[in-house]
Amino acid sequence: MSNEISRSGRKTYLLVDGENIDATLGLNVLGHRPNPDERPRWDRIAEFTAEVFNQPVTSLFFLNASSGQMPMPFVQALLAMNYRPIPLSGTSQEKVVDMGIQAMLEAIGEGDGDVLLASHDGDFIPQIEALLDRGHRVGLLCFREFVNAQMAALEEKGLRFYDLEDNVGAFNTILPRVRIIPIHEFNPLRYI
Repeated sequence: MSNEISRSGRKTYLLVDGENIDATLGLNVLGHRPNPDERPRWDRIAEFTAEVFNQPVTSLFFLNASSGQMPMPFVQALLAMNYRPIPLSGTSQEKVVDMGIQAMLEAIGEGDGDVLLASHDGDFIPQIEALLDRGHRVGLLCFREFVNAQMAALEEKGLRFYDLEDNVGAFNTILPRVRIIPIHEFNPLRYI
């Protein structure tokens, strides 16, 4: 984790693609719909985000509300953790969460801010690449083994990767992940 000195007046935007994180956790890591105790601790993710670039954070959680319904208990929990829920709606053919995050990334690119994006989705590559080209600091909060290959290639341009379990500590339990572990990161206690 980086404790860089804040660039004067800058802030970090935490953009959460909740659908993507939930689907990746459920389908790829757990093999079932996550139970409440298996879901990320969003408060820890916001705290981690504040530490990464050592500057104030605006936490935005994008939700698909195309059904006309919002999960109000979850929305209220997000509000209590100082997240700003962004419930978006559209047609069944529109990926409203992706469209909203793409628009937000483009808007941040016109200003003076840095980004941590919680997603594995390759749909954001053009916007992330543009941010990096303009000198914005950008990180991806993810399960590293499920990151889109083209997104992973942006590491050469400065994209930073933060594993939700290993770097962020966003879970209360050890997840049943099977992945390549660099030997200097191997923790035998995880398997005892």
